[in-house]
Amino acid sequence: MAAYEDLPPSMIKKLAKELKNLESPPEGILGVNDYDFSVSEAGIEVPAVTAYKNNVSRMKQLLSHDFRRPPPKGGSSDQESIGSETKRSSVSSGSRSRLHKEFLSRFVDSQTLTARLEDWFELISEQSGKKKSAFDVPFELIELQKFDYALEGVSFQQLVRMPNAVYASTSDAAEATAYLAIEDFLHASVKGLWEAFWSQDDPIPFSVACLYNENLKFYQAEKAIGNGKLSGLGATGVLLNNPRHPHGKWDHVLELALLRPHIRSVAAGSDQKLSLSVLGEALFYALRMLLSRSLSKLNFSESPNCAYVLLVDSQYGGVVKVEGDVDKLEFDVYNVYDCSVDWIKKHCKVSVSPIDRIWNKLGNANWGDIGALQVLFATFHCIVQYAGMPKHSIEDLAADHGSRLQTRRVARQLGDSRVNGNGLFQFQQQSASPEIVEVPDESIKIKSEEFIMKLDVGSVLWLEDSDQQKGYQINDVVDNNELRYYIASPVKDPGKSLFLYVGSHPSQLEPAWEDMDLWFQVQRQTKILTVMRQKGLSSKYLPQLSASGRIVHPGRCQKPSSGGNCDHPWCGTPILVTNPVGETVADMVNAGRFGLDEAIRCCHDCLSALSTTSSADIRHGDIRPENIICVRSGVRHPYFVLVGWGHAILEDRDRPAMNLHFSSTYALQERKLCSASDAESLVYVLYFACGGALPDLDSVEGALQWRETSWSRRLIQLKLGEVSTVLKAFADYVDSLCGTPYPIDYDIWLRRLRRNIHDDDHGKQVGTSG
Repeated sequence: MAAYEDLPPSMIKKLAKELKNLESPPEGILGVNDYDFSVSEAGIEVPAVTAYKNNVSRMKQLLSHDFRRPPPKGGSSDQESIGSETKRSSVSSGSRSRLHKEFLSRFVDSQTLTARLEDWFELISEQSGKKKSAFDVPFELIELQKFDYALEGVSFQQLVRMPNAVYASTSDAAEATAYLAIEDFLHASVKGLWEAFWSQDDPIPFSVACLYNENLKFYQAEKAIGNGKLSGLGATGVLLNNPRHPHGKWDHVLELALLRPHIRSVAAGSDQKLSLSVLGEALFYALRMLLSRSLSKLNFSESPNCAYVLLVDSQYGGVVKVEGDVDKLEFDVYNVYDCSVDWIKKHCKVSVSPIDRIWNKLGNANWGDIGALQVLFATFHCIVQYAGMPKHSIEDLAADHGSRLQTRRVARQLGDSRVNGNGLFQFQQQSASPEIVEVPDESIKIKSEEFIMKLDVGSVLWLEDSDQQKGYQINDVVDNNELRYYIASPVKDPGKSLFLYVGSHPSQLEPAWEDMDLWFQVQRQTKILTVMRQKGLSSKYLPQLSASGRIVHPGRCQKPSSGGNCDHPWCGTPILVTNPVGETVADMVNAGRFGLDEAIRCCHDCLSALSTTSSADIRHGDIRPENIICVRSGVRHPYFVLVGWGHAILEDRDRPAMNLHFSSTYALQERKLCSASDAESLVYVLYFACGGALPDLDSVEGALQWRETSWSRRLIQLKLGEVSTVLKAFADYVDSLCGTPYPIDYDIWLRRLRRNIHDDDHGKQVGTSG
């Protein structure tokens, strides 16, 4: 007998009409699954339908048949035309579109798909044996190398909000910070790539937003987190700009990044493999993107049958590439997940990159590392799918690699093979691969960091200061989770304690926050303290510059006669030595050693320091608990010193440090300081030190909102009022000056605070200057 596809359209139409609302077999039909059934009205017997288990779904396919389509030219009958007609399309484009849309609307649960992929995943895992990955890589190393050469001249903007692995935890605050950071990372990626390869003049046609699992819509990270949707966020996507659809359309999604904290467990060098839970979720989102594109009216310049999903955490990342023609997927709307699994097994190619570091421990993007290159290359291909091939090809930009390399070699005075005086490093140049000369240069950077990190207790450093050499022995190593510095004593005076700061080697000063923080801590603070000394600013509440200069490294220095540094990784490294030495307010608060007397004395002493520097128009710009120390050694009464002057404001062009908790309102709004800015920051420090709750802040807008709420509700005054009425009054005074050009009357507040300082000897006053 003939199969159902060989029936004339008129007969199929009559059969479809008979079975339109079929739920149970009506009269005239014998069986619905593996049995023959007949239709008495049609007068024929229809053969068994054994290829489909779900009869309702089968009937819907019959109902979607385009019975009105005319037979092909040259055909004389339904029987003659139906064979070729069926080969081209069993349903019309409109019916297929409706079927695809319904399929997509039911394809919403990644966990169901993942569960049904278990057998497939176990099979390919067994087949891979001891291989690191069961999948091919999406990009060959030679491709990434060429892409790296092309990106040499591309400047990716520094991230504003960064995931910090030092503080990473399972807390909501850490997760919120990571989502904000990924949003910034993707935005910086598409911006840098668009401007480098496509156009610097045309606006960027992309936006970045986070996916909310419950409704599969996209929201800006700050808005989603502010609305309490943090726990429901599933991914971050790069989308085409579309003002008509503020929550995004799935066919406008170019790329998705999944934030999964356990990604680092399968980083390069680990024996673990990517888990099914992560891979299944990546496949789910990739298939949703491909299905949406198949229904889209957008004209993708390149093949839309490829989707990229990024896997990231606060340090590591990788790429999952999914390729396949979704037209080969069986659109059974009552069996969407089994159909999807079948498509993945038979018609899909999955590629997975190694998991590598894309952020360093401080959260800075390692744009040149292979992990970041993989993510950038995937993003590049996503942009190509929409915008077409770029105006400036990878080959064109990479062609300048040799000239750029030669320029750097000349600038860094790298000769041919040679060994420096200490025999520590060797530079090579090979004609077959001239860029290999960069490898030793990078090794110097790594060696330098390792050498500096090995300055532990007992080490001795020699400092060249004004043609003199001074030795300092390290007594203690202090790490405040931001920067490392040391407590040392002069070799000639072992009983004296000093702060010793070691900067970065001049060749390492690149626009990364880690090196810039060291630069502010050492080089610029040296400049500020030198200016203070030249202007005759003296106060016991200000740090004193004890010595500054360059480190004297072991062995013979082969510094060029024209100046500069030799090849030793220590040569030219700046050092700053200051006094006095004390415990930071942050450490005192953590240890529970900051009470009423300390609060009043801290306020008085810091105001005295600010009063002294304001006479020379110098403002601090970075007042926070880590930059105030309490000095106890060698004095009868403890006192506080305002340190950390690297961000001080000397000129209008200088900019203060940005701290969401302690920067003044005016500094956050204008990136400048007003007369009361330092005093306002001091109030926030006192509020924190006296037990005030600091919220989790992830944006300037949130920080400004917290300040406005706290001042308007007098929360800061109420907290300080629990400690001291004079501190409460001082907070009210600062509140009245915030953002105004009026100067602070330091003298009156120093007198009021001094009267509230409880020293044992009431016959003496605490002086305001040393």
